[in-house]
Amino acid sequence: MKILLLQETDWIKRGPHQQHHLMDRMALRGHQIRVIDYEYLWKEDHKDRKIFTGRKEIKGAYKIFKEADITLIRPGMIKLPILDMASILYFHEKEIKRQIMEFKPEVIISFGILNAYLGMKQAKKHNIPFVYYLIDHLHTLLPSKLKKNTAKQFEKQTIRGSDRIFVINQGLKDYAVEMDGDVNKISVIPAGVDFEKFNPQTDGSSIREKYGIKKNDILLFFMGWIYDFSGMKEVAESLSSTDNENIKLMIVGEGDLYKLLSKMKSENNLNKKLILTGKIPFEEVPKHIASADICLLPAYKNEIMMNIVPIKIYEYMAMGKPVIATNLPGLKKEFGNNNGVVYIENPEQTLEKAIYLSENYMIKSEGNKASLCSRDQDWNKITNEFESILKNFLKKNVSVIGN
Repeated sequence: MKILLLQETDWIKRGPHQQHHLMDRMALRGHQIRVIDYEYLWKEDHKDRKIFTGRKEIKGAYKIFKEADITLIRPGMIKLPILDMASILYFHEKEIKRQIMEFKPEVIISFGILNAYLGMKQAKKHNIPFVYYLIDHLHTLLPSKLKKNTAKQFEKQTIRGSDRIFVINQGLKDYAVEMDGDVNKISVIPAGVDFEKFNPQTDGSSIREKYGIKKNDILLFFMGWIYDFSGMKEVAESLSSTDNENIKLMIVGEGDLYKLLSKMKSENNLNKKLILTGKIPFEEVPKHIASADICLLPAYKNEIMMNIVPIKIYEYMAMGKPVIATNLPGLKKEFGNNNGVVYIENPEQTLEKAIYLSENYMIKSEGNKASLCSRDQDWNKITNEFESILKNFLKKNVSVIGN
């Protein structure tokens, strides 16, 4: 299979997300993969001060498996506010057309908004099957109301025009239908876990020793992009106001709140309680999770998070860690009750709930429930399902075009 994948985030710096896990594994199975991405984090690259950057082609753009032969194409762009996004209209459409002519993809799969719309239009023009893969409420991630509303219209039109829609959970299936998606075209292909890397037997003692975490300390853990709405600020504030010296918080990753949390660490009596590791290699993630007692997702109940089930939740659970999470509709639909996810109504309740689990000796029992709940989420099984659905869809689509 020849797959052209479109996205509007940085393929190399962000993730691994759903598309990285699936495409690396598909490449290992012999499928040809080309990715068109967007340098979303260009403002953070202080070394590259060029206003205009030309097209780049990167071979071997794997994320998880070094053997995954993936070609990444980064179209040219204008690195100026407003013009950066506007340049997608020209440079990405040009690159999509080029890949259709040169690569001749059998299917185009998109995870973006604007370049997804462009890809859908070109796919229709050239009779190429188009798949829209939803892992977020994409338009809600944008900062201003105008941008959100504009992006929502592009997203809605792309959903309407898709030949097939993939989503990662039931909540996003409902969302796709609300956005005028045809329910008969929607397939739920969930996130997964690499059980060779993420399992309860992993030893995290070296990480606890590295950061001075004692055996009787309760280590709370969060990883990923630290959004303003992640709840980490509120958890850190709760931590600074408690006299309990045996509760620690480790945050792995970078993001919007990183500078503020660094400042809080030095100024709010958090020097020994708050651990900020920054971004770490993916290979080191399992040991860091293993070092934890309780994992967290205390996000705000906002439009962005309502139907999201991040991959990290499955990884936490696979390693036998209970998860304290905000009572979000997507999580409830996915895990229900009594499956190792302990719900709170807001991030301010995180510390209280963690103390409750500890004092009532529930950490291990809730962790066992989480491990059992996640045991069917193997990435190989999910890749089999993805590959099978895609192949059957392409066979049907070819016969329709042939008639």
